[in-house]
Amino acid sequence: MPPIPRQDTWTVGWIQACTQMEFYNTYGDIGMSSWELPQLREGLVRAISDSDGVSYPWYGNTTETVTIAGPTSKPSRFTVSMNDNFYPSVTWAVPVSESNTPLLTSIKRDQSFTTWLVALNTTSREKILLHTIKWRMRVDVVVDPSQPLGSRARLVGRLYQDQPRVLARMEPVPSNAMGKPNANDAQVLMWRPRRGPPIVVIPPK
Repeated sequence: MPPIPRQDTWTVGWIQACTQMEFYNTYGDIGMSSWELPQLREGLVRAISDSDGVSYPWYGNTTETVTIAGPTSKPSRFTVSMNDNFYPSVTWAVPVSESNTPLLTSIKRDQSFTTWLVALNTTSREKILLHTIKWRMRVDVVVDPSQPLGSRARLVGRLYQDQPRVLARMEPVPSNAMGKPNANDAQVLMWRPRRGPPIVVIPPK
């Protein structure tokens, strides 16, 4: 970071948005549950903030950002980092059933993100894009619920994920990626039976 005048304060950090989500859990020929982002699914927005829900627009406020207040007389050096790990929960049994019988037969997930490294002037709100990165995660698992625990699931999709791509040209940050709602609050869990109407299992927050 170059020297900063007395009146300026800059925050540098990571902003992330979800741009596509498919997350289907199939229960034989009974139906499937799916985590969905309705605004994204219906094309009402191009991206949804993936902030922690507190530190908008930032992904988080620990290692993900650094704030430097002027005046500084010489360039500053610092590190910002982020680590996005998935911790999804999938029920063995049909989520709208009173039964605990394991019937899950497959899990498919395909989710895409755009991540920006951004310098933001906290006073003037001037925004400087430093990097734009795109990445995607795809998981395809088949499950045999008749097998004992520890032997039911088998990865049938790719063994290795594609590496994140640093774009040669910046992409602007969509306005709705800068504030509420974030993806965790906007997502809804649907049950889509083979026969009958879909059911909202967990509504958006």
